[in-house]
Amino acid sequence: QVQLVESGGGLVQPGGSLRLSCTASIRTFSNSVMGWFRQAPGKEREFVAAITWLGGGTTYADSVKGRFTISRDNAKNTVYLQLNSLKPEDTAVYYCAGNQILTTSWARYDHWGQGTQVTVSS
Repeated sequence: QVQLVESGGGLVQPGGSLRLSCTASIRTFSNSVMGWFRQAPGKEREFVAAITWLGGGTTYADSVKGRFTISRDNAKNTVYLQLNSLKPEDTAVYYCAGNQILTTSWARYDHWGQGTQVTVSS
């Protein structure tokens, strides 16, 4: 099966930045789209951003537009999420996920990484 591994999380001050990475073991039809989701304690899993491997089309949650940027390096099977102007409410475990179509619904994604913790605190 497709394996996804996230990295790059950490503890940062409000207003700081982080760059998350997600490396896929292989690109297949089942992960034509790569998305980032996050889940904070006591909250539901939330869509953050998604990108297609082929065309690079992107979709962002309203809460992160203008602050986060998703990108990909097809040669490395890696998707990145640049997090800028971080806020305490961005604190969550960030998950990389693979899907067949570009959608914001976490339930429709088939492959998931283990997650990487992002903590924004002063």
